[in-house]
Amino acid sequence: MNFKLKYRKAEESDIEFLLDLRMKTMTEHYATSNLPTTKEYALQRILYQFENAHIIILNDNPMGLLKINRTADNIDILQLQIHPDQQGLGIGKSILEKIIRESVSDQKSVSLSVLKTNRAQKLYSSLGFKIIDEDDHSYNMKFFN
Repeated sequence: MNFKLKYRKAEESDIEFLLDLRMKTMTEHYATSNLPTTKEYALQRILYQFENAHIIILNDNPMGLLKINRTADNIDILQLQIHPDQQGLGIGKSILEKIIRESVSDQKSVSLSVLKTNRAQKLYSSLGFKIIDEDDHSYNMKFFN
């Protein structure tokens, strides 16, 4: 499915939206991973590499976050969050497929980290991402060209 998504650089005024989004999308996964579920911890994650954060907009409404870092040989997806009301529609998959097409065109790999308790790892695997490393809570995955 093709979505007409727009992106804009996240600004300080987006932090309240991003905090709400993060609490709605990540609290369950953090709780089942025995990681902190406080707003303070969520805010730390929001501010991590904030300069790489982009608000995902659908039909003029903010509905997600894509935090991405592009280097000479890799595209690192730092955070991808879709509002729960919009999940399951293929938006995340569409975003990932576009990033994969870019990586193929630019001859780059794509990396990401996903909590072991997050069912999104199934989507990543279905798109060709492979687990290359893991720690107690997360899988590090990579898409190679």
